Amino acid sequence: MATTSGFPRDLLAGQEELHRVRAELSALLKRLPWSVEPMDGFHDDSGWRKVERPASPGWTVNEQAEVEKLRRREHELAVFVSTHRFWAEVAAADRVEARRNLKYAHEGTATEGNG
Repeated sequence: MATTSGFPRDLLAGQEELHRVRAELSALLKRLPWSVEPMDGFHDDSGWRKVERPASPGWTVNEQAEVEKLRRREHELAVFVSTHRFWAEVAAADRVEARRNLKYAHEGTATEGNG
């Protein structure tokens, strides 16, 4: 059985790239207008909370393509990491902890028995 701290290089690289792609996608979505399509702004304070949005010019074709490209890559990497052959070498009872350790390996905190 493989130890949970001895991840294969390609698995570590895939997890690293997954973190990077998710951060890039999150930053991009925060910069983009709130609506993909052009929409008028609105204001509604009659509900249990006030909702207000400015008019949205929508996303450009290039912005839509960039979001799609990042989402597609995020999906590919998530599938690669979650179905990697390494997981078959880890005892079923240890997989959750091993996956958690992999997720935080880039922070240098992935050690067995770490909570």
